Amino acid sequence: MHVFVTGGTGQTGPAVVAEFVAAGHTVTGLARSDTSAARLESLGATPHRGCLDDLDSLRHGAEAADGVLHMAYGGDYADPDDLIRRDCAAIEALGQTLAGSGKPFVSTSGTLVTRAGRVSTEQDAPDPESVAAFRIPGEQACLGFADLGVRAGVVRLAPTVHGPGDYGFIPALIAAARRAGVSAYIGDGINRWPAIHRSDAARLFRLALEKAPAGSVLHGAGESAVTIKSIAEQIARNLGVPTTSLTLEQATEHLGNPYLAAFFSLDVPVSSEHTQALLGWAPKHATLLEDLKTGDYFTPEAGKRAEEIWLPHHDPHEHSQN
Repeated sequence: MHVFVTGGTGQTGPAVVAEFVAAGHTVTGLARSDTSAARLESLGATPHRGCLDDLDSLRHGAEAADGVLHMAYGGDYADPDDLIRRDCAAIEALGQTLAGSGKPFVSTSGTLVTRAGRVSTEQDAPDPESVAAFRIPGEQACLGFADLGVRAGVVRLAPTVHGPGDYGFIPALIAAARRAGVSAYIGDGINRWPAIHRSDAARLFRLALEKAPAGSVLHGAGESAVTIKSIAEQIARNLGVPTTSLTLEQATEHLGNPYLAAFFSLDVPVSSEHTQALLGWAPKHATLLEDLKTGDYFTPEAGKRAEEIWLPHHDPHEHSQN
């Protein structure tokens, strides 16, 4: 299969591209810079120059492909309407190009669109009051093409996609613990957090494009409910510091970012049982806590990267998915 990929050089993208290439697929990846183009070539993919706002470039990439995987996401994170506009415009351009072809089209969302406080499944409708509600229009736009002759589906990724070089949520907790000399959680810390290893996510994306039925909503969660307290305790063991419970207000000061404090206070478990049964997919790689024991989260390079990204005030949406 010749696959056109957007977002192939983000945090998760290179593992996904490598997975497709290793499985014998031909990959063309959207590249907005020479650096991105070189990265794609190093992975065995062919660069296709353009950007998320270049709709003609997206159409041309989709026209030449047997299937499309859309992972790119960006815009003004202080303006959710702008995020929605850009994502939906890209999805419409890609989907309309594939209309009537029967070809697969998989778009990316996040499990944080689900309702907090319960274990959500793939069959549950997204919650318009969720913290990631701005991803819902993109989900709906992609799934709408299932009625237009496209094998369209959505993969919702867990908020933590862990593995080498992770610069998402967890490094921010580690950086804060280094600064303060204490590893913190909010309240009793038993709120639940989904996670998935990057290699497991990559295989899920491949299987979704290869065989997921039209209209599928899939959950990319290798673990459905890691408690924030258990994460904080593992960080404390690695750094040799104590743990402590903070209020939401105290956590904002501790983390140096109000968005992070709000996110780490969420109880957002999800199930991926339907996804696993449908695709014959199962997580095989390290769990989040195992990765915190043996991965690269505590190297000087990881700490420096986390500080650069998360301080000063920064919006975590930008790094939660790809």
